[in-house]
Amino acid sequence: MEHFLALFENPTVLKFLKLGLWIVLIIIIIGLLRKTLKKRIEDTIIRYKAQKGIEIIGYFLILLIVFMAFTVDDIKDYTLVIGLFTAGITFTLQELILSMAGSFYIFFVRVYKPGDRIEINNIKGDVIDIDSIYTTLMEIGEWVSSDNYSGRIVKISNAFVFKGPIKNYSMDFPFVWDELNILITYGSNMELAQSLILKKANEILSEYTEKSQAKWQEMVERYYIENATIKPTLAVQLTDNWIALNLRYITDYKLRRDTKNRLFSNIEKALKETKGKVTLASTTLQLLKIPEVEIQLKK
Repeated sequence: MEHFLALFENPTVLKFLKLGLWIVLIIIIIGLLRKTLKKRIEDTIIRYKAQKGIEIIGYFLILLIVFMAFTVDDIKDYTLVIGLFTAGITFTLQELILSMAGSFYIFFVRVYKPGDRIEINNIKGDVIDIDSIYTTLMEIGEWVSSDNYSGRIVKISNAFVFKGPIKNYSMDFPFVWDELNILITYGSNMELAQSLILKKANEILSEYTEKSQAKWQEMVERYYIENATIKPTLAVQLTDNWIALNLRYITDYKLRRDTKNRLFSNIEKALKETKGKVTLASTTLQLLKIPEVEIQLKK
């Protein structure tokens, strides 16, 4: 019995016992956390990744304790090892740490919120969810023309808020400027065409103009920005083939395609009713017949 008690007084035996207890404690904690995650998280993929992350962290702690038990004897050395270990973890998980910091930045600074249309990391879409790691977008564009949904759900790391520009279509000013080119022939009545185009534009866009005027005034008062023309404007450009009338107007950021379609349909109808005074231009390709060639061969 005395010999058995003497073993516990041996520093080496005590060190191994403490090491074993710490390892057993970490393994028990890992098991408890895995069971808790299994009950709390319904999504299979997220649950699997979370459980694997707990296991990896636990194994790192076990390796750190073993390393410290056999190589470190002084409290100063403990501090050094812990510092190196913390630096290593920070470097390894820097993307995860940046993502979590990005989520705080998004919520507190209000860079964007669910429902906003943004472009980040060259990906455009409507924000449908923001969590501690990812921002989830319903993608627009890509192979689909204009600002229509492609059908893909895109998850972007919140760390990207620190890495590049974020284009927000709806924050503070939920309107965008767009342009429509109407091409008419040189024989057309240009003054008549201009008046008809502006008339139709003002009729269709009056609601957007009225709403955007108040929002733009708030922008001018809040930011260091010059005032801009909200009403539809028209610019003329002469080319080798036709007269290009460039209509610039403001519209709701989610209705850009629909607005352009309504404008062009109504303008095209109005120009046709001029009975030839204004004619829409188009590229014409004329094919000429190759003349017949007779070849006589001398004997």
